[in-house]
Amino acid sequence: MSSFTIYPAIDIRGGQCVRLVQGDYDRETVYNANPVEVAKSWEAQGGAFIHVVDLDGAKAGHPVNDELIGEIARSVQVPVQVGGGLRTLEDVKRLLALGVSRVILGTAAIEDRAFTEAVLGTYGDKAAIGIDARNGFVATRGWLETSEVQAEALAKELAGKGAETFIFTDISRDGMMQGPNVEAILSLAKASGKTVIASGGVTVQDDLLRLAAHANEGVGGAIVGKALYTGNFELVQAIAAIQALK
Repeated sequence: MSSFTIYPAIDIRGGQCVRLVQGDYDRETVYNANPVEVAKSWEAQGGAFIHVVDLDGAKAGHPVNDELIGEIARSVQVPVQVGGGLRTLEDVKRLLALGVSRVILGTAAIEDRAFTEAVLGTYGDKAAIGIDARNGFVATRGWLETSEVQAEALAKELAGKGAETFIFTDISRDGMMQGPNVEAILSLAKASGKTVIASGGVTVQDDLLRLAAHANEGVGGAIVGKALYTGNFELVQAIAAIQALK
């Protein structure tokens, strides 16, 4: 079986570790005042890659929590990927210089194709494309707007420009604890021919096993947030269950 990675998530807003429901800034729960401690905890529990979102950056349209993100990257030995408000090559360069292993382009992938292609051309697999979809269409600007671009068409096009990794979120499932949209995730992997990381909707450990069953078809991992913070399952147990599939 191809590898399948669980990415524990840290969403930063106002310097704290929070979770939003369906990207709604008015539906926020603060889980920890210290994101650095959260990152260390995920690493201690076996997390092999940490997913960080700068929610303030996503809203502002430029990275806001750089200093804190750099601190997170330096505090753990495992790689860290970061998204939220990356719009310029300087932003990307700065985050990578801070020790971040992979940057995630979201809104820019739709709104600034020249920038996106420049990042892919310069940094290759150190850049992932975040595709957040509402009813199959890509949403941008922290999910505040929905474009007329189809998720699969975008993935196909950017795969042709060098994108190797896509992070796919079905907004309707995010934070709702209803399970991931496996069909849509698989469909995107097939359309792009690249690796897709599932985001949003993972509620119970079985959701991860359902996704991992498609590791050979391009489903390379899953980002898990709320389910870990609310204790629905433990990261250590989930990693062991995935490894048992091999």
